[in-house]
Amino acid sequence: MRFLLNTCRAYSTSFPVVTRYRIAQLGRVGQIENARQVFDELPNKTVDSWNSIIAGYFQNNQPDEALLLFNKMPEKNIVSWNGLISGYIKNGMVTEAREVFDKMPERNVVSWTAMIRGHVQEGMMGEAVSLFWLMPEKNVVSWTVMLGGLIQEGRIDEARRLFDMMPEKDVVARTNLIAGYCKEGRLSDAREIFDEMPWRNVVAWTTMITGYVQNNRVDVARKLFEVMPVKNEVSWTAMLMGYTQCGRIEAALELFEAMPVKSVVTGNALILGFGQNGEVAKARRVFNQMKVKDDATWSAMIKVYERKGFELKALDLFILMQKEGIRPKFPSLITILSVCASLASLDHGRQVHAQLVRSRFDEAVYVSSVLLTMYIKCGDLPKAKLVFDKFSSKDIVMWNSMISGYAQHGLGEEALEIFQSMFSTGMVPDDVTFVGVLSACSYTGKVKEGLDIFESMKSKYMVEPKTEHYACMVDLLGRAGKINEAVNIIEKMPMEADAAVWGSLLGACRTHAKLDLAEVAAKKLLVIEPENAGPYILLSNIYASQGKWNDVAELRKNMRARSVKKSPGSSWIEVEKRVHMFTTGDIRAHPEHSMIMKMLENLDVLLREAGYNPDGNFVLHDVDEEEKLYSLRYHSEKLAVAYGLLKVPKAIPIRVMKNLRVCGDCHTAIKLIAKVTEREIILRDANRFHHFKDGICSCRDYW
Repeated sequence: MRFLLNTCRAYSTSFPVVTRYRIAQLGRVGQIENARQVFDELPNKTVDSWNSIIAGYFQNNQPDEALLLFNKMPEKNIVSWNGLISGYIKNGMVTEAREVFDKMPERNVVSWTAMIRGHVQEGMMGEAVSLFWLMPEKNVVSWTVMLGGLIQEGRIDEARRLFDMMPEKDVVARTNLIAGYCKEGRLSDAREIFDEMPWRNVVAWTTMITGYVQNNRVDVARKLFEVMPVKNEVSWTAMLMGYTQCGRIEAALELFEAMPVKSVVTGNALILGFGQNGEVAKARRVFNQMKVKDDATWSAMIKVYERKGFELKALDLFILMQKEGIRPKFPSLITILSVCASLASLDHGRQVHAQLVRSRFDEAVYVSSVLLTMYIKCGDLPKAKLVFDKFSSKDIVMWNSMISGYAQHGLGEEALEIFQSMFSTGMVPDDVTFVGVLSACSYTGKVKEGLDIFESMKSKYMVEPKTEHYACMVDLLGRAGKINEAVNIIEKMPMEADAAVWGSLLGACRTHAKLDLAEVAAKKLLVIEPENAGPYILLSNIYASQGKWNDVAELRKNMRARSVKKSPGSSWIEVEKRVHMFTTGDIRAHPEHSMIMKMLENLDVLLREAGYNPDGNFVLHDVDEEEKLYSLRYHSEKLAVAYGLLKVPKAIPIRVMKNLRVCGDCHTAIKLIAKVTEREIILRDANRFHHFKDGICSCRDYW
């Protein structure tokens, strides 16, 4: 009989405990409704069960419901009151917590410590310090919380004085002080605390190693790392990050290979480290070797490709990422938007835009700016304007992007309208704004408007002109044939003319056959940018046009001595979400080269019928074989346009991008191609956009 009675008692006393844990567990995993159902079904609700359900509501960010239940409690203990304070503090409601604290029937060390912690978390250090010294009884947690608050505020000397007063200094307090000293760069003080520790755990060791790493003492960190008795994943990661941050990527790789467990975090750091050092192939090797990859891994590799100019590889990896079922997060989407802008990959850009909309990321001003830039660089100005108009609180970056976008598309009037409308919103223009506006005037021949705006920069808008503004003015005057005025601008500059200024003058002199002055500008550029092939080529052409073959030979000799090489012309076009690249003269590299050749032959026939001879329009001044007739007939932009005619539906514009400036022959040819094929062709070169339609270009041949 006694046996049965004891069993019954054991069951009845354990049941509330099990139920209380069930309520707490459901609350922790976000199932507060289920937790409430369990609570409501309890026949006899203990104080502990009330405390558990109230804590659950606080954990699920429902403080009002928690307070309602607290007020309904038939019986409260000090745990109940402390739970109310802690719940408010976890929800950032320190004022409400203080009101509860002040009216508590009794307080213990937990109540005081929770209140101090709340004030520390909210940065209210004055109140925290006052409460701490009013506290009737302190334990090691109280001291540690107060110590952490002072360290967090950068009051490291006050923290040290408090530390010295502590009756009991545990490993957490000592480790916190070490971290505080390291953050302030006081490594000797941190090391003193570390060496005096009677017992060190892995966190203390890792904190000291991290401190050395953060202060660029990676070799000292490594020595400490080697004698560390027990290492965990965080320790290995801290040491590896130290090597990557200081550029010692080979040492980081060696450490990575020695790691017993290669974490995703360390692999990601290694990928970025190799990328920053320009070792893209090694970054990809690490990426391929990683058995476990997260979104940050894919994002890191995509970012490396994007930053180092491998946009096509970045786009391919993004496509692979989606095929493998990895849903890209915000960093990946922003990086790939930049890639889409560089490659003018409109289809992928639209796809990323849709994902950003679904995730509601497009409501951020930064994201809208990136989207705006992407659509502008893809040549879709109407869509860019929609993004611009939709966003009410535009920042200066968005205004500047829209002005520059219109300028690049040769729409000077629209650029000036946007510039004027800035003032109605109260937005103040900056130096970037004026680069865009002056470029718009330059690209569209608005000399008077450009001169007026330049003169008003300092007097009206308080913006000091920089070299880029002077370069715009030289370009503006030079394009209009006002070479002497352009030279006068250079002579009056308050700073040394840079490559952009001399390059603008050189382009103008070449256009208007001012060969003597062009030679001066080219020689200036050779001094400023000795590794840039452009000035060599232009100067060589000038010498060749004058029959100065000895000067041509000497110039080419200097190019070979300096290992200066001309960048090959390349163009690309996106068809069905795949980017196709073409290089000048290398038509057979494309798998469909025979079809492209056939299209080019058909175009030649059509152009001849229209009165244009593709073989007879070339003026050759360059002696290099690569610049002779065959190469000119198969310039990369012509190959891309031909492929677009084959593959892009007639209702859709053909969008082609080129890494260099479009040549005069191709510009003339594409105008006629657009006319005879009745297609719209949009070409983005290194400088600007050209919209070809009905035999006319948007630049009005003013380029």
